[in-house]
Amino acid sequence: QVHLVESGGGLVQSGGSLRPSCAASGFYSIYAAAWFRHAPGRERVFVVGIIVTGTTYYTDSVKGRFTISRDNSKNTVYLQMSSLNAEDTADYYCAAAFSSSDYVAEFGGKYNSWGQGTQVTVSS
Repeated sequence: QVHLVESGGGLVQSGGSLRPSCAASGFYSIYAAAWFRHAPGRERVFVVGIIVTGTTYYTDSVKGRFTISRDNSKNTVYLQMSSLNAEDTADYYCAAAFSSSDYVAEFGGKYNSWGQGTQVTVSS
């Protein structure tokens, strides 16, 4: 089992930056890690993802503003968020997929473990 713990969310002004992180623990072999977000009144949506080869995936609304990275020595994935705006306000969840079989980054059903979430609030 993999245990994921997010941290680093918070309150930031519009135009500001945050860098949430997701630390993984437990016996695991992770094929992909991703960040999803869930805003009030909306469905949970995919934000960014990264697979073992280093290939990354981004939803259009965050391209050029968000960057996903990983530190394998620390078993941690980071989400660098810049130029934040009110539309980015949401609970952000880290997810891990163990298998490459039929993997689609944007599909939440392909992820096996989820963190508890970290809140990001952008004030205008």
